[in-house]
Amino acid sequence: MTELDQRIASVLREQAEGEIDTGRLLRGSRALGRRRQMRRRATAGTALALVGVLGFAGAIRADVGGLAGRMPWTTATLTDAAPVPPKADGVPGALRRPDLVGTDPRVLHLGVDTGRARYLGWAVHVSSRVESVRLSVGGGQPVLVEVSPNARSLTDAGVEGFPTDAVAGPLAFDGAVLRVGGTTGGLITSWQPASGLYARAAVLTGDAAILNRAVGAVRWDEAGRCGAPVRLTTLPADTSLTSCSVDASAFPDGLTVQLTLVRQPSSTMWTKLVYGARMGKNTHRSNREVGGRPAYLYPDGTRLELLGIPAGRLTVDFGWPSPGDGPDRPVNFTEAEAARVLAGAEVADPSRPLTWP
Repeated sequence: MTELDQRIASVLREQAEGEIDTGRLLRGSRALGRRRQMRRRATAGTALALVGVLGFAGAIRADVGGLAGRMPWTTATLTDAAPVPPKADGVPGALRRPDLVGTDPRVLHLGVDTGRARYLGWAVHVSSRVESVRLSVGGGQPVLVEVSPNARSLTDAGVEGFPTDAVAGPLAFDGAVLRVGGTTGGLITSWQPASGLYARAAVLTGDAAILNRAVGAVRWDEAGRCGAPVRLTTLPADTSLTSCSVDASAFPDGLTVQLTLVRQPSSTMWTKLVYGARMGKNTHRSNREVGGRPAYLYPDGTRLELLGIPAGRLTVDFGWPSPGDGPDRPVNFTEAEAARVLAGAEVADPSRPLTWP
């Protein structure tokens, strides 16, 4: 196991509320890292007819292997209170402007009919030009819907919680349903909601009717902000925000937000807010000061935490080195840069979505 593997495993064990198959996650993270690196290099230098296009009444394709572990999505009921991405007035949805999808980490170019489904999470990843929403249509497994103007962004990427080889070969984007893991396994479908727009939906267990209901609840003609209870107002030099991810599946009991900062060619910083209504008191004793507030630098010197956030932890992972470098390898960012990010962070009450910046 490399030092990077050990670091990832340590973080997972520290933040997980239950047991996690760290071996599987490490394999997946390495594969994901390779895919992201390839994408980064490559990118450097009608809604009314949607259900008909999906063709759920068509044949289900053959199995492509068993499921490895469980999808890390929490099932939630429609009766639970849940955050909703605030509308982005004046911004066209994906149906009108497919070319804008995945270009701004602060904007989602699709929405969900909350009368038919509940938001469980949303994300924008600029490096891969992918936007996604996770939703529940009531009682069943959550459904992940991803969209991109680039077909390869979905074809070349695995589905969270599925085996890495679940999507074998190019996707047809013809609306057919691909079954994974036998008669009780997961389902994947891919289609084109509009010209120049590619979509994929996946569910861990269930039938085509679940996908049908979930996809029918997606609104392609609206846009929203990637709303979150934390906003970064100060970034290190030559650094840009490249992804925003919100997991609201456990809300109102819990919430996780991750914002990713990148400085070319390969430096990455992860800012993460973990909120838990029943989270125990933070026992870390301040050994740093950030913007006049107490902070804690972890022993390995690559994570900085802002203390004093009620029922929450705001951390920045800034120094993950690349594997295979020598003992004097450079870190991604410095502690001073991480402190600058935390000092400028605006944090609202995670339990009150209407107060989010």
